[in-house]
This record gives sequence, C-alpha cells and structure tokens, in this order.
Amino acid sequence: MNTIIIIITGILGATSTYYVNEHLKQGAVRASAVLSLIVSLAFYCFPDVLDPYLTQNIPAAFIGASFVGMVSSKAIHHYRWLIIAGIIFSVIYLNKSTFFRGYGGALGTSAFIAILATMAIPVVFSKKKNITNGILIFRKWLFRDKDE
Repeated sequence: MNTIIIIITGILGATSTYYVNEHLKQGAVRASAVLSLIVSLAFYCFPDVLDPYLTQNIPAAFIGASFVGMVSSKAIHHYRWLIIAGIIFSVIYLNKSTFFRGYGGALGTSAFIAILATMAIPVVFSKKKNITNGILIFRKWLFRDKDE
C-alpha cells in the first residue's frame, strides 16, 4: 500500500506543478517551491497522521516529482506523458540506492532520468524502428523555431 501511495504522490507532484506552472502562469521554480512547501509543512505540522515511512517519504517524493513537473510544455505537453514521467520517477525513487550519491542530488537526477525516459517512449515505439528517427526528432526539437 505504501508503494501505491508514493506512486500517486509522484503523479500528483508532477501534474500539479505543471498545472501551476503552465496554466496559472507562476513559473516552474515558483510552482515547485510553493507546492513542495505546502506538502512539506503539512507533514511537518502533522507528523502522526500517517505511517512514519509515509511521513518521511511523501514530502521527498513530492519534491522530486515537482522537478518532473517543471518540464517545459515544448518538451512534454500532454498530461498523460506527465503521468508516465511521474510513475517512472516514483519507481526510481522507490528503488533508489546509494548509487545516486555524489551526482548532485538523487531527486533531480531521478527526475531527469524520468523525463528522458518518457521523451524516448514515442521514439522507441515508433513504426519506423529506426534510431535515426529519434535523432531527427531530437534535432528538430533542439533547433525549432523559437516563435512557435
């Protein structure tokens, strides 16, 4: 049950941060910071509401998932991809080990890996099955017209 709650936290963290960033026009950093502060303060003020494992891990999982939600709408623009990225982040978070120590932060690194994995899904499952297709998509995204 704890695993499901952490996965739901990852989904909520990614999608709510993206919503506040894109639809309420608050910016990625402000959206992540405000939502993470609210969740962290709630668990700090009421530590006995849930299991100690969840009280300790939900704020950290939400903060990391909010890093996923900071993604640009030009990179990931559908909520279904954010949900997938939130799930991937949660799985990485649940299975993390000491491997991420020294990489500038496990939460940010895990969020980066989740976003890259999510962006690779359409390329991997494309009908052309050609790796150059992925390179062309990345090149098109990288050198896109800034006015779009």
